[in-house]
Amino acid sequence: VDELMIAGNSQAAIDRLTQLLGNPDLSPEDKAATLLRRGEIRYGENGYDVWGAISDFEEATSPDGYLAEAAQPLLDMARGEATSINFALETQPLSRMERFVHLFRLGQHTDAIDLMQASDLSPDNAHLLAMYQIGYLCEGDELAGPAYAMTEPDGMVRTLQFCDSGK
Repeated sequence: VDELMIAGNSQAAIDRLTQLLGNPDLSPEDKAATLLRRGEIRYGENGYDVWGAISDFEEATSPDGYLAEAAQPLLDMARGEATSINFALETQPLSRMERFVHLFRLGQHTDAIDLMQASDLSPDNAHLLAMYQIGYLCEGDELAGPAYAMTEPDGMVRTLQFCDSGK
């Protein structure tokens, strides 16, 4: 997971942790540590799933949670951010791009992408990279629709379009 994060592929790290959580032989301590780590990635600087992070932190702070003390401050921060974003979405005069960024940060990717497509938005490289890693954008000559130039952390430039189906 750490190597994937260093390489700039947070979605692959999240996927790897999700696979680990599916292991029925995982001890409660290891499950809590895995939930905490996945929540940290979902909520972190390049995280785009505040709601998912909240869910992970809540499970890690359950009465039998082994890492409740470590997860509780993160849960409080994530809940605070979600409340602030929702308040802004409901009450502030936001541009379409600001709405897209907020929705994507919360983990409401479908709503964000619907807005992006309906408004012909061109997100920044970080959002395009996340959309590529999650599987919303793909590379291929057979794809149709708007194309987006994205540069990977290693410098590779890709031309992406919306996938017909997820990767």
